[in-house]
Amino acid sequence: MFFEQIKTSGLGCYSYAVGCPAAGVMAVVDPRREVGIYIQIAQEQDMRITHIFETHVHADHVSGAQELRELTGADIYIHESAPVGYESKKLTDGDKFRFGNAAMHVLHTPGHTPNSVSYLISDLARSEEPEIILTGDLLFVGDIGRPDLPGEEILDEQVANLYNSLYETLRRLPDYIEVYPAHGEGSLCGQGMSAKPSSTLGYERLANHMLKFPGFAGFKQAILSNLPMRPLSFSSIIQTNLTGAATPPKRVPAEYALSVGEILDLQKAGATILDLRDALAFGAAHIPGSINVDFTDGPRLNWVGMVVPPHSAIVLVLSSDSYFEEICVELQRIGYDNVKGWLKGGFSEWLYSGKETSSFKYISAASLRARLAGANPPGLIDVRTPKEFSNVHIKGISHLPMDRLIAVETCPTNSDEETVIVCQSGFRAGIAASVLESKGCGNLSILSGGMIAWQAD
Repeated sequence: MFFEQIKTSGLGCYSYAVGCPAAGVMAVVDPRREVGIYIQIAQEQDMRITHIFETHVHADHVSGAQELRELTGADIYIHESAPVGYESKKLTDGDKFRFGNAAMHVLHTPGHTPNSVSYLISDLARSEEPEIILTGDLLFVGDIGRPDLPGEEILDEQVANLYNSLYETLRRLPDYIEVYPAHGEGSLCGQGMSAKPSSTLGYERLANHMLKFPGFAGFKQAILSNLPMRPLSFSSIIQTNLTGAATPPKRVPAEYALSVGEILDLQKAGATILDLRDALAFGAAHIPGSINVDFTDGPRLNWVGMVVPPHSAIVLVLSSDSYFEEICVELQRIGYDNVKGWLKGGFSEWLYSGKETSSFKYISAASLRARLAGANPPGLIDVRTPKEFSNVHIKGISHLPMDRLIAVETCPTNSDEETVIVCQSGFRAGIAASVLESKGCGNLSILSGGMIAWQAD
């Protein structure tokens, strides 16, 4: 049997190739938007892709199933309850498939979505008993999937389904089965996930806090009291995956290099200027009204999805022109296809043009303590989650979590006085400050190092 896990950076996504080189056949599970990696694997292993399986209708990334079908002729398989508008083969609980020495058994495991399935994998060269379970967004390493994405109206039903799938359906499986989920650390389809890419059912039963409740009531309370933020992009991605995503556009970089004048025209027409430079550089000087998501440590696609409305026309400000194609691929993974181009020559071109710039001040924890004890203390806004805020916060600070901050239509601060934005490390505060500025706020500062620095000081 051939088995390979494919990791997609920036989203915490995993997809899988399952097959048999001896038989020359291969299936792909949960393909990402750009599908070249699966074609490459099949060619290297002398296999032909014959089946494409989805574990559910995804909310956090656009599926590559449509393009992969166009390239290979393979059918797409999804659970019969998924209301998809594209041609597909319908899965039911108990369905079985064979790819040479690899066998797959379908389990209907609703909870993350009503149409979620898991796939039990057996290596028939060794045993007919299952060796692996692909759990989709049901069970992660260290956490479980969130049940709220399909909608508030069926949330209670989804929580009950999630409990039954985890505590009843999976309970019948042996401890030794290896768990391979659809997501890992960095995904917003769950929280508190381990950085490990796989586990076993036995170890998750031992160490996963969401599998240790004695009854449904405690499980439900824990789920509903700590749901993670829902990015703006999720609803749009769900709709795209229900209808079937188009093949992403191919780009010739030279055609997307924009001058300062062209960017001003696009901004006036409503385009979002997305600045992906590091937060300190952005804070020092940036295009007024632009949104900052720091990509210097790798793509932070969930945060782009959090702050940039779906279907937006986007103009990029990059630390290097050479990153344009790479960034476009990243953005296409979450459905942002309408990238108009990038500021050719980087932010220095904007500076040399003499156009207006904005900036944020950074304030140390020690300086903030002194300012708060003085005669004219600044205002404070904490943008962390309710759980983080309840654990520890600065006395007298206003609490405006990121999801609520993003949703407000007008500036919630008084521009006549300085307002210091606070998060855990400073990363979210930088994003929040750029969002607030785009809503008309001014006189904003950021607590350097966030609450980590505040507690250390």
